Amino acid sequence: MLKFTIITVGKLKEQAFLTLEKEYLDRLSPYAKIKIVEIPEVAYRKEKDASKSRLKEAEIILKQIPEGSLVIALDEKGKTLTSQNFARVLAPYNATSREMTFIIGSSTGLSDDIKKKSNWFLSLSPLTFTHNFARILLEEQIYMALTILSEKIYHK
Repeated sequence: MLKFTIITVGKLKEQAFLTLEKEYLDRLSPYAKIKIVEIPEVAYRKEKDASKSRLKEAEIILKQIPEGSLVIALDEKGKTLTSQNFARVLAPYNATSREMTFIIGSSTGLSDDIKKKSNWFLSLSPLTFTHNFARILLEEQIYMALTILSEKIYHK
């Protein structure tokens, strides 16, 4: 069984997102173990302080990455995949049960330290989404990929 850690800066607060996340985590439970780690966003007042904020967030994030995990950072410049191709990417890890960690940064982006630690970068879409939507989309795409690998009917 695959193990995923999703490290995200910020918390889901709105009931609609909480409900959707519960739905996808329930759907994923037969296929994978998912751990959600929420990191508080480090506040800053001026744009010039955003990089300091990213560095502080990175310190916390780096401590949460499980040892030996494959690290995938969500980034607008990352690789955009079809659901079928995303399933193909997950397939070897599904076979070996290696843990995968996805990182969703804050509105200021990801620090260079996180980028250096990442094995690859994933873009969910050329469109820009809020972090809450990105989190739900990621969970849905993990679910879709695992149903594809299991030859279930969810994906059409």
